[in-house]
Order: sequence, then C-alpha cells, then structure tokens
Amino acid sequence: MENSGGIKASLQGRYASALFDLASENGAISAVENDLEAIGQAIKESPDFAGLIRNPQVSRTAAAAAMDGVAGVLGLSPLTKNFVGVLANNRRLSALPQIISAFAAIAAAQRGEATAQVTSAHALTDEQVEQLRGKLEAREGRTVKIKTSVDPDLLGGLVVTIGSKRIDSSIRTRLNSLAQAMKG
Repeated sequence: MENSGGIKASLQGRYASALFDLASENGAISAVENDLEAIGQAIKESPDFAGLIRNPQVSRTAAAAAMDGVAGVLGLSPLTKNFVGVLANNRRLSALPQIISAFAAIAAAQRGEATAQVTSAHALTDEQVEQLRGKLEAREGRTVKIKTSVDPDLLGGLVVTIGSKRIDSSIRTRLNSLAQAMKG
C-alpha cells in the first residue's frame, strides 16, 4: 500500500484501518466504501449535517441517535451504521470526512488503484475523461479512478492530483508564472 504507513499513523487512519479490517473480514469492503461515499456526499450537501458532526455541544447520546437516523435515511449497512455509532460515542464525528478519505485511500491501495482528483475550468466530457484516464494509467502503471470537479478560476487547462503528485497545466498558473518572471 502506497501511503499505508502515513495513513495508519493518524487518528483518522487508525479508525479507517480498523473499519477496513472489519469490512474485509465480513466481505463488505465495497458496501462500506459505498456507504462512506454516501455519508461524505451528505456532509457536502447538508450544512445541518456538517454542523452536527462538528458541534462539540451535541451530547454523545444525541449524536448517536442522530447518526442512527442518518444511517436509516441513507440505508447504511449494519457495519457502517455500527461504526458511525462508535464514532459518535467516542466523540470523533468531526473526523468523519478524513476517515472517509483514509478508508478510500486504503481500499484503493489494496486494489492497486490510484485516485486522481482532476480540476478543470469547464466540465469534461466522458470521452475526455477516458482519454485522460488512459494517459494517467500509462504514466502510473496501475488503474486510475478519476474524480472531477470544475473551477472556472483556472481559465483553462487542468490540475491533476494523484497522491502527493500534482500536475498543474492551468492557464491561471501559467499566467501567474509569467507575471512573476516579468517582475524580475
């Protein structure tokens, strides 16, 4: 695993690693990964939910009850439901977004995959994403999963991040570099 040592050294990494081990034992890695993606999406889409997991004034009991309700709404598997309950009881819900990222990284490394975060000025077509995937897989020598986002401030080009590597071919960066060079 590429970053397993660094990931597992953090608090979030230890939780993610423990969840991964349990999911692996139960043959539920894919289900848990899907559950965590659903939770991550809910955190991004719901300011109330994001506020709940970060609010230190919410009691353990109330947080556990709220997470039980969220688990029901999202249709989480029993393993994931129990896991978020443990996080609530240990007052670790604020670490949930980082735990989700760490779990995804551990699962991807286990499958021999890399995840590329691709930011572009305009939405990429499916054909462009597939062409980019082919080039990145040739470069990395392994399967690459692509997550796209749009940032109009880039003006054009792409910013690709795979692990700790970053490829920035955005027009914004090129213009900034040119401006710095002209300042002397």
